[in-house]
Amino acid sequence: MRLLKQLVAVAAVALAGSLAVGAVQDAPLLTLVLGLATAALAVFVYARVVRWSERREPAEVAGKGAAPAFGRGLLIGVAMFGAVILNIAFLGGYRIDGFGSWTGAAGLVGFMAAAAVTEELLFRGILFRIIEERTGTWLALALTAVLFGLSHLFNPHANLWGAIAIAIEAGGMLAAAYAATRTLWLPMGLHFGWNFAAAGIFSTEVSGSGAAQGLLNGVTSGPTLVTGGAFGPEASAYAVAFGLLLTVVFLWLARRRGNLVPMRRRTTATLAP
Repeated sequence: MRLLKQLVAVAAVALAGSLAVGAVQDAPLLTLVLGLATAALAVFVYARVVRWSERREPAEVAGKGAAPAFGRGLLIGVAMFGAVILNIAFLGGYRIDGFGSWTGAAGLVGFMAAAAVTEELLFRGILFRIIEERTGTWLALALTAVLFGLSHLFNPHANLWGAIAIAIEAGGMLAAAYAATRTLWLPMGLHFGWNFAAAGIFSTEVSGSGAAQGLLNGVTSGPTLVTGGAFGPEASAYAVAFGLLLTVVFLWLARRRGNLVPMRRRTTATLAP
């Protein structure tokens, strides 16, 4: 029941925020403000509903250390996408044709902040965390990664390979980042940094939802395996490889810190004769 209560509360904020941001998408400054407000409200609602349903303080969204953790995630996300786009450009699959739009990039800050924060609260803060308590880290990671990939099939230019790529490179990596740090701020920053770099800096497709106009006027062309095709660079083999690499690193950190939850085994009681 607590899973349901938390999902409903945060999903309601995510839906309302999505509708509000969608209604003003042609006004970048309003998109920025509404997107940031949605992200802040989602964290507030998550913290309140966790206190109510679990009778505890939600340390995973505690204010102390939030900014440095989010900042580290942001840097990792931007660096990771930068490495992907650099490799695609090296093979001739991406080029820059001048500058794009500063106002468009500002609007994308709000749009991507709302998406990254609400998705991390739903998939890692609620689903992964609660499933992990029952099944252990490995099974929870696999299950939520699959669900995260499937959720992207509803995007306009989505395809099965893109959903599989998202499940592997993002669903697994972001859950592993949470397991390693036991805070949602780092995966939120990583998610936001990746998405904003894709749309707000390099102006590429993001998860098959359409290309956005960011700081650079970027053009992508070439084999789908390299560029990701209509789904965007997230379906590139490079993105999958870098995502897997970071997943391994985060899981190694989680194990080293003793943060991996073992699978729960049912015990059968034996009756004395």
